[in-house]
Order: sequence, then structure tokens, then C-alpha cells
Amino acid sequence: MRRSADPYWNTNVARHPCILRSVPEGCGDALDVGCGDGLLARKLSGRAKHVTGIDKSPDMIAAAQESAAGHPQLTFVEGDFLTAELPCAQYDFVCSVTTIHHMDFDAALVRMRDLLRPGGTLVVVGLAREATAAEWAALIAAAPIVRITKTLRRAHGPQGMPVADPQMSYGQVRAAARRLLPGVRYRRHILRRYSLTWDKPVH
Repeated sequence: MRRSADPYWNTNVARHPCILRSVPEGCGDALDVGCGDGLLARKLSGRAKHVTGIDKSPDMIAAAQESAAGHPQLTFVEGDFLTAELPCAQYDFVCSVTTIHHMDFDAALVRMRDLLRPGGTLVVVGLAREATAAEWAALIAAAPIVRITKTLRRAHGPQGMPVADPQMSYGQVRAAARRLLPGVRYRRHILRRYSLTWDKPVH
């Protein structure tokens, strides 16, 4: 298995630099929800003292553990994020990339919120479906750019990564996030992604 810090690129990996820039200074514990093969978790280990990755896929966790050999600051857990035993309000940083549409959105977002320490930062990158004429127009306009970028960057990902079609529209995601995370920053990205960034109040 390749153990490069950045062995491949795809439209998920494209969001990694922004996620890494959101890690708080002096970050102690970070959590990567739906960590896959651990690529982002390995990058996070350069910004946090300890990083935990959790994923339901045995194959993905096995790949993550193999790639993390010799890195004691990395821990990988195989399990369902919604039911796994994780310490409440103990993480300075929680992130998730194209995983939340595999779960109940509200339940997953509330659990991520609750796992953060006061003052901690949450970043969610997700997929949603087009539901309005404007959203379909944006998708069509961006399609050539997405196709060219994927070709030039030779986009691919780890084999065996679970996939699912998103059920919520962008509007539904934005409304739910604003309801559950007051003050959340929502952004729509060109490579068919949205992001949510939220800082948990200290009081």
C-alpha cells in the first residue's frame, strides 16, 4: 500500500487544504468522522496532538491502520459514528468529508456538535442534490470545469470506498445546519460540494 502523505487527488481531497486551515491553534484532540483510508487524518496529525478517525467500513479502517503504522498520535476506530463510544465535549476539532449523507443528518450533526469542546471548531464537507433551476444551472455551468480538473489531476480514490446518493437538497442542508448550529458558515463549492464551518461558543 502506498503511504505517501498525499497519494491521490479527487474532489474530496480538494477540500483538505481548507479543512486544515480551520484547525485551531494548539489543537489537542481532533476527530475525523468517516475517515476512509485515513488520508485526511494523517494530514491532521501535523496540526493536532492526537487524531482519531472513525469509519464503519472494515476495509477502510484496515487501510487506515496500515498507513498509520509508526504514528502513535493516530487512532482508528471501526464503528457506527452515531452509536460508538466517544468522549463527549473532548475534541478541539471535528471534521467530516462526504460522510454525513450516509447518516441521519440531524443526528450526525448534533453528535458532532456535542463532541466538541467549547471553543472548538467543526467542519463538514458534504454532498447534496440539486432541487432548483438555479442549482441545476450552476451544475451544468460547472460541469466542464469539473471534468477538465478531474482529468488533469487524474482524480481517483481508494478502492472499496462506500458510496451513496444524497437525499437532501442544498437548501434543506443549509436550513437544517442553521437550525442546529446557530451562526454556522455555509458555502457552496464548485466541485459539487458544500461546507459547513462552526465554532462552538465558549459559554
